[in-house]
Amino acid sequence: MSGYLLVFTIITILATSSASAAGLDDPFSTQNMLSPSPADRQICQQPPKGKALALVDVVEFTLCNNPQTRASWAAARAQAAQYGASESAWLPSLTIQSAGSHDATRTSGISTVSNQASASMSVNYLLYNFGGRRAGIENARELMIAANASANATVQSLFLSAVKAYFGVLSAAASVKASVSSEASARESMLAAEAQVKAGTSTLADELQAKTAYAQAVFNHVQAQGNARIARGVLANVMGFRPTEAPTLQPVPEQQPNLALEKDIDHLIDLALARRPDLAAANAQIKAAKANIAAAEASGLPSLTLDGSISNSDTMLAGGSNFNTRDGAISINLTFPLFTGFDTTYKVLAAQAQLENNTETRRQLANQVTLDVWQAYQELRTQGEALISADALLASAKQSNDLNLGRYKAGVGTIVEVLSSQSALASARQQHVSALYNWNIARFSLAQAIGMLDLTALTRPGFMEP
Repeated sequence: MSGYLLVFTIITILATSSASAAGLDDPFSTQNMLSPSPADRQICQQPPKGKALALVDVVEFTLCNNPQTRASWAAARAQAAQYGASESAWLPSLTIQSAGSHDATRTSGISTVSNQASASMSVNYLLYNFGGRRAGIENARELMIAANASANATVQSLFLSAVKAYFGVLSAAASVKASVSSEASARESMLAAEAQVKAGTSTLADELQAKTAYAQAVFNHVQAQGNARIARGVLANVMGFRPTEAPTLQPVPEQQPNLALEKDIDHLIDLALARRPDLAAANAQIKAAKANIAAAEASGLPSLTLDGSISNSDTMLAGGSNFNTRDGAISINLTFPLFTGFDTTYKVLAAQAQLENNTETRRQLANQVTLDVWQAYQELRTQGEALISADALLASAKQSNDLNLGRYKAGVGTIVEVLSSQSALASARQQHVSALYNWNIARFSLAQAIGMLDLTALTRPGFMEP
């Protein structure tokens, strides 16, 4: 093997090894073009034992640990790698080959021995192909953008799931608290009925009705406790943990709807059309389809390539004779596909149909986005008004129950009035819990419909306002 080929081979191997050792496994920096993965926040672990988690903690643990997030970001990284592979089309390809052989023959008692060593290097570079290379790269780049946007959409979907699970636990805990209060009220009514019966001012029927109402309140309390345990298991599952590993939660600050702060619905729809990640993915798919048409058209046009090669061969015979052969060549090649069996024609037709499909899919999605925002907006208004009404209903039910219980103890009321107001109070408590949960979920649902639900949402000023 000639000296310069040996040196070149060694240098190439060393350069490749050095690049790998230096961590240059992404020379085109395609991974930096993606949004940072929630796992990059380095919080993928169990929540500290004994620490009560706030909503932002629950969301962060969910986005970090849930398999859906990891899968979506893995898909985005894979597409980024595909984009990097397409960028390699701008660079030449370099190939090194080497071979060695030993040949020993014996004919009529005469032995012949020869050793041969050869090495060659070839280079190939695409000079021009009527935009096909650029179109292929653009297609890969837009598909990467679409995958990144889809990952962001997954993040927002999981964000909302975490919010729902978080408020689901708090709502279930509030229901348990409400059932405890209702049970206490029922017990007080039962004791009052027993006292009236002993005093001879009431009948046994009143006492039995009160005991029945108390038993029902105890049953509701047990059921509320079971629902609370289920809600905690759901939260743990959303966060990527076992149901037995549900964390304790911090209570949310008391808030009330401010209906005067309602925003212009047309502005919200325009904001959603600009920010929704699924729409961004659809837009990228359209651009990728356009680039794919250009690539398909270019596949039927000429291509111009530069090829070069250099080789060296040494042959040593048994007698010490040495033969050296060197060869070098460079060429510019023009390739023109005259007929491909209509392959190019149908590739272009398929690419055009895909563009039409992507365009109409995007239109359908845009229509759905406007409906999502409209429904979420109206739901927020409705739940805000319902929460205000639930507050008034709860206050009125408390007053009615206190009044009727006082009248009964004084001997001027009936047990029917007490039990009726007691049932109304228990219902009002549950309605207030449901209204508060639904209002909180409606706020985050509107943010998700607009495309504003991300890791910074909880810290943006004004986000928590309706």
